Amino acid sequence: MTDDIVVSRGWLAEHRDEVAVVDVRDAWEYDGIGHVPGAVNVPFGAFRSESEATRGTLPGTDTFAEIVSEAGVRPDDTVVAYDDTHGVFAARFLVTAEIYGHRDVRLLDGDYSAWNLEHETTTDAPEVDPTEYAVDPPGDTVLIDRAAVEAAIDTDAVLVDTRDDWEFEEGHIPGAVNIDWKELVDDETRGLKPRDELEEVLEEYGITPDRRVILYCNTARRISHTYVVLRHLGYEDVAFYEGSLTEWNEADGPLERNG
Repeated sequence: MTDDIVVSRGWLAEHRDEVAVVDVRDAWEYDGIGHVPGAVNVPFGAFRSESEATRGTLPGTDTFAEIVSEAGVRPDDTVVAYDDTHGVFAARFLVTAEIYGHRDVRLLDGDYSAWNLEHETTTDAPEVDPTEYAVDPPGDTVLIDRAAVEAAIDTDAVLVDTRDDWEFEEGHIPGAVNIDWKELVDDETRGLKPRDELEEVLEEYGITPDRRVILYCNTARRISHTYVVLRHLGYEDVAFYEGSLTEWNEADGPLERNG
């Protein structure tokens, strides 16, 4: 096995029978287009809050325990997740699982389209035995609240906005730098850019391993991918602003605007 949070398609092909593979695409894609053999389907919307007040955020411990139990996932499983959008939706599943205490989570480097070019697929769903999954959040968490984000403004921490540039220009947390999460993806392989290119891009924005990094977007989906990338590169001090700009704006937090 490997300690890297990002695993290659070749690695998954070799270890497929030893891990729990989670496909987070919609059910019609999983059933109709096909999926990695043995993968279970946990659609993206299933592990996101649907309430008006907290739409798009973490689903709650009871909801998460229920959906992964139904998927046959055990707390000690190595979980490998994928989607068909360069990994951004799968990364959100992995961050959710990690926040709720799952110890071994991995992102497939490259999505279903990339897998389909190299490896077998199927439309047959595996037989799943439900588990009694118990959520066990760790004492230390990567989550950071709005007050902590405000306190980090004008410090040596680097606030990272992972949205599109036009969104950033319309309004962002003061002092933040903008790196679209897609800048870390290779369009040809549909996976991550090589390590040296990732490090070069991040350094251009001042996002270096010696600094505290605080991530935000709108609803914590896009920062999930960037969080996984930073973990992959060995960054140790990374904070995850789950509320992101949705919460920030509701609280009338200050904004900077460009253009």
